[in-house]
Amino acid sequence: MKKLFYSLYALFFNISRVFPLKKNLVAFVAPHNGGNGDSLSVMRSYFEKKGGYKTVGISTQDLKLDSSSIGSLIKSCLKAAGFFTFGAYRLARAKYVFLNDNFMPMASLKFSKDAVITQLWHAEGAFKKFGLSAPVTDDVREREKKCSEKLTYIICSSKSVAPFYAEAFGVDIKKILPLGSARIDSLLCKTDALALRREFDAANTECIGKELVLYAPTFRDSPEKDSALVEKIDIEAFNREFPQKRLLVKLHPQIHSATVPEGATDVTSYDIGKLTLICESVITDYSSVCMDFALLSKPCIFYAFDLDEYEHERSFYFNYESGVPGPVAKDFESLIEAIKNPRNSEEKLRSFREFNFDYIDCNNAERIFNAVISTNS
Repeated sequence: MKKLFYSLYALFFNISRVFPLKKNLVAFVAPHNGGNGDSLSVMRSYFEKKGGYKTVGISTQDLKLDSSSIGSLIKSCLKAAGFFTFGAYRLARAKYVFLNDNFMPMASLKFSKDAVITQLWHAEGAFKKFGLSAPVTDDVREREKKCSEKLTYIICSSKSVAPFYAEAFGVDIKKILPLGSARIDSLLCKTDALALRREFDAANTECIGKELVLYAPTFRDSPEKDSALVEKIDIEAFNREFPQKRLLVKLHPQIHSATVPEGATDVTSYDIGKLTLICESVITDYSSVCMDFALLSKPCIFYAFDLDEYEHERSFYFNYESGVPGPVAKDFESLIEAIKNPRNSEEKLRSFREFNFDYIDCNNAERIFNAVISTNS
């Protein structure tokens, strides 16, 4: 079915290529998610504030059908049809294209030689292996390679991680631009953390006056393993040990079998950037959410109760236990101790931060804009 969708999209795109590129048209493609604080949305806002460009968004969210009513179903079907027709037409005519993930139909698209296609990616640094560095099926690997062939530039957050990105996308390292991640601008400079906290407390009154600790694990490969992610946290014991703290739980979008237990606050629907700003620390496992907290020099604690099994299925760019920016706990008792002494790994946090971020400022979007537009306008 996916191949049929890819072929259908390519058909409309390649027909639309009979029309010339619009030099001021910029397409922002979100193959999966594109929230308000991600690099794709930050770059789009930058273009719109700059002026002189017309921006269009293309999102696979338009393919979701709403069957709650006949009217909603018809509306969502029309939206899906627009994705394949008007969406493909706009992409075909855009001089500049930005993405935040692999857009699989791109493997079959015949872009103009004058189109400039920039992969912003949706995470910073190098943590878990991804793209062509990770285990994927032969079919996915071949399609990802063809997608990468279309890219003009790939943005990363530091020179140190550039070789990993070249490997993950299967491209010459000259295509990798270590200019920083655009979403860092919104994390560091454009948000009032105190106002965010007041807004959060108003909606979650149980959190008023308490230090917020975020638990944000990544997904596993089965419903049973996903459920274990919350079952391995003893909420009652946490609340007894830390009455001055409140545990917030953010489940990964691909976790469907687990529920947030009573005694913790469910923040699954909240933007991760905003949570980073209002939380004192994070407990995670193998999620790149640690990048945001490390960027802000906030304590990161790693609850890796299934590390051996996870490493067998998916490896990292470094030795996990010595390379992550914080203490590693493999059982709940060790986790409690790590939460009590989160600053014991400040040297690990500092070196991790320096390795993954060359720029810790508010000029990331500007650097990307200048590199992409100035060179190709």
